[in-house]
Amino acid sequence: MRSVKLAPSLLSCDFLRLGEELRSIEQGGGEYVHVDVMDGVFVPNLSFGLPILAAARRATNLFLDVHLMIEAPERYLADFAAAGADGITVHAESTRHLHRAVSQIRELGKRAGVVVNPGTPLAHLQPVLADVDLVLLMSVNPGFGGQKFIPATFERLRTVRSWLDALGSPAELQVDGGVSAANARELAQAGATVLVAGSAVFGPDGAEMGLRRLRESL
Repeated sequence: MRSVKLAPSLLSCDFLRLGEELRSIEQGGGEYVHVDVMDGVFVPNLSFGLPILAAARRATNLFLDVHLMIEAPERYLADFAAAGADGITVHAESTRHLHRAVSQIRELGKRAGVVVNPGTPLAHLQPVLADVDLVLLMSVNPGFGGQKFIPATFERLRTVRSWLDALGSPAELQVDGGVSAANARELAQAGATVLVAGSAVFGPDGAEMGLRRLRESL
């Protein structure tokens, strides 16, 4: 089983205490901070945008993993790069020009990722699989936190892991949605190398303890 990075999702944090929450992530051993950006069009919810990302950048040196759930993300790639993103992930379903978007992210000096929703055929990933630094599989339908994990994700992870291995790709394989201490180990065994978790991390006893529980489950 490969080593696994933990990526707490800021969507579930207490924004009145953003700096403290980020310090708790650092103390708990989180490697990434997952930043979910939603536009209310591509997904049925609004989250936050550039000012929150810039504030997070000022508060932490952790890797800021920006997941754009927005239509035509190429319009804003330069803005999110300038605000402090270390990596930017775009949905295959959100743009007509996926390869161009991936190339733009790379040209901005950032790590490029591609993501597909649970109902999207994995074949949509293949044209850019050799060009990305991260592949994200959604294990819930995007838009809201706290949803139930979709079990078919395990087989989808195994498929994409086999493709990446066949290419000799060092790209991370990330999963997002319904991740918890109950399924973390099985996700890693299926090939995931980055686990995004929101409610499983930001519980009543804080992000540091939530991360420790996830790490112990692995």
